[in-house]
Amino acid sequence: MSDTLFDQKAWLQRIGYSGPLTPTLETLNRLIFAHSHSIAYETLDIMLGRPPRLDVPALQHKMIASRRGGYCFEQNMLFRAGLRSVGYKITSLQGRVVRGLAIDAPRPAIHMLLKVELPDGSYLADVGFGNLAPTSALLLAPQIEQETPHEVMRFINVGGELTLQAQLRDGWHHIYRVIPYPRYDAEYEITNWYTATHPETPYQGNIIVAKPGPNRSRITMYNARVTIRDADGHAEKRWLASESEFKEVLRGEFGLNMPDQEIEDCVAVMKVKGTGDAPHPFFA
Repeated sequence: MSDTLFDQKAWLQRIGYSGPLTPTLETLNRLIFAHSHSIAYETLDIMLGRPPRLDVPALQHKMIASRRGGYCFEQNMLFRAGLRSVGYKITSLQGRVVRGLAIDAPRPAIHMLLKVELPDGSYLADVGFGNLAPTSALLLAPQIEQETPHEVMRFINVGGELTLQAQLRDGWHHIYRVIPYPRYDAEYEITNWYTATHPETPYQGNIIVAKPGPNRSRITMYNARVTIRDADGHAEKRWLASESEFKEVLRGEFGLNMPDQEIEDCVAVMKVKGTGDAPHPFFA
């Protein structure tokens, strides 16, 4: 997937970034923060029967020109194109999601990640993991507690795969294991097709949206449940009751540019196929 058609100026305007573009760690952290706070994680196109396209023109049209969000493959493909346009050396990776599971759970590689090579080491960049995506770069080294604008994070070595963990109110939570081998874009196409079309993935029938908020908060939407978790780990939850409330939250709190009919269609699909208020470990 060529990045040659990438419009850097449009991307920077979309994420509200006007700082330096020297490919340093400081710039990388600023770009991660700006991108993650501007473009929400969301999987609503899958509910509408539209498997995401991963070519750069399609990603720019959806997330930049149309002011929508996207899930891991979309987000990190777009972010990778942005980083390359700045001059970063990127290796594309995959991860095994273990959120809410045992740290060594046998999991498929269904998450896209980026490794950024810098003079002082290799760093993880990930703007596509919904409610716990790191909001700064993380040094890919085990047993080092690393501050981010949100949670403290660290990696634990599990059989040669570094497991990302976040420190929440009740302790350390596993997020995903990083597979250290480079991946080809064709492998993302295969995995994207699986996650977007398999009837047993959660994206078919559930409204799933997430975004980091101000003052180290996080906001997550799972069907009618909207959760705001503050920096101390306290969670405030509310439940939406009408289509107008869904429209207000998706457009206002998450910044998604969606017409009435598409939001109404998502709510209709949710009512038929969704798992309601059931807890989900990935989107708690």
